[in-house]
Amino acid sequence: MTDFMTIREMCDAFDVTPRTLRFYEQKELLAPRREATKRLFTRRDRARMKLILKSRRFGLPLEDIRQLLDLYETAGSAEQVRKSFEVAAARLVTLEAERAALDATIAELKAQMAWGAEVLQAA
Repeated sequence: MTDFMTIREMCDAFDVTPRTLRFYEQKELLAPRREATKRLFTRRDRARMKLILKSRRFGLPLEDIRQLLDLYETAGSAEQVRKSFEVAAARLVTLEAERAALDATIAELKAQMAWGAEVLQAA
């Protein structure tokens, strides 16, 4: 792999659109090198992109992601890992609560459908 990737290569590598990359650049999550009108993404950008996509999959807001990425630049990787762990633990609590609520809703819907099936069968 070369030191730089074009926007097209980044899109292919991460299965995202050019608009997504430009959006992340606008939000200061990525900072590709510029040569005239071309954006050239570095190894650093690729590493950040992996973290961005994983964090998005976990449902983290972009501002939280930006702060976590910036921590590496200002405080180093140990601080970034510590803060990432805190954010992940809080997100896990939220996801588990959402799952419990969803499980309750599914159970209620199944009960309603069972009642409906009984009514239809009796008719």
